Amino acid sequence: MIEVKNLSKRYGQRAAVDDLTFTVRPGTVTGFLGPNGAGKSTTMRMIVGLDAATSGTVTINGRRYADHRAPLQEIGALLDARAVHPNRSAYNHLRAIAATTGIAKRRVDEVIDLVGLREVARKPAGSFSLGMSQRLGIATALLGDPETVLLDEPVNGLDPEGVLWIRNLLRALAAEGRTVFVSSHLMSEMALTAQHLVVIGRGRLIADVPIAEFTTRACVNSVRVRSPHSAALSDLLAGPDVSIASSERGVLEVIGLSIEQIGERAAEAGICLYELSPQQPSLEDVFMELTSGSVEYRATVEVAPAGKAA
Repeated sequence: MIEVKNLSKRYGQRAAVDDLTFTVRPGTVTGFLGPNGAGKSTTMRMIVGLDAATSGTVTINGRRYADHRAPLQEIGALLDARAVHPNRSAYNHLRAIAATTGIAKRRVDEVIDLVGLREVARKPAGSFSLGMSQRLGIATALLGDPETVLLDEPVNGLDPEGVLWIRNLLRALAAEGRTVFVSSHLMSEMALTAQHLVVIGRGRLIADVPIAEFTTRACVNSVRVRSPHSAALSDLLAGPDVSIASSERGVLEVIGLSIEQIGERAAEAGICLYELSPQQPSLEDVFMELTSGSVEYRATVEVAPAGKAA
């Protein structure tokens, strides 16, 4: 379990993390989300003692990271996949860590096989692709067979097979009763992997909820209606509290009426419907809405007219 209490980190007048409090519990994959500059990496670094907090506390299984006699057996972390000596092989990198922390040599072979690096284990880590480096970083995090796993952007650089592998791995670790805390900017993947979310913006807590609750708390649900008589149906459904949009021919997105209300009105008017289905907002939709006021960096993109150079 990771317990963060009133945690703050300041760099001069700038607050990177501002009075943050949350708990990451065992048996669940907890996603850590936030825009660039939100303070996610700083928070993770403070959890494992790489950055000192200005105020507040962080404990892992009841103790500060530095107070554990065998910290790698309590929490395994991946913060920078490239933090490996480029001339050292993957095997020797893991073997050196194991030898200096009292971890058995056989565990090195176990994690190499677990992450799928057996064929390249003797090659220099500096020759690895980003995806291979991520696998080595995950192997390092799991080397001590820790009860708590902390991973910062672990799917960066992975191919589709690798993404599926890490998704299944994280869920399997949580199913064993471990604490799993993972950050990512890939909303679609987080929606498939996490059961709970901690969302921050500008260093402050925005949400700490189960993912199912998160996706229903912000955006208004709509109803997708497909009909060969969409124009007539739009006129029929129009009202002061009803919003109707059309992104493609014959399809309406209706907000303000339930499926039952739309179906009954269409039936009474004799209008044929090909589709009538609820449209819940995606994790990305809700995330963008809730963090819109916390985005530190915004880009302005101008699209050149067709046929003209940008």
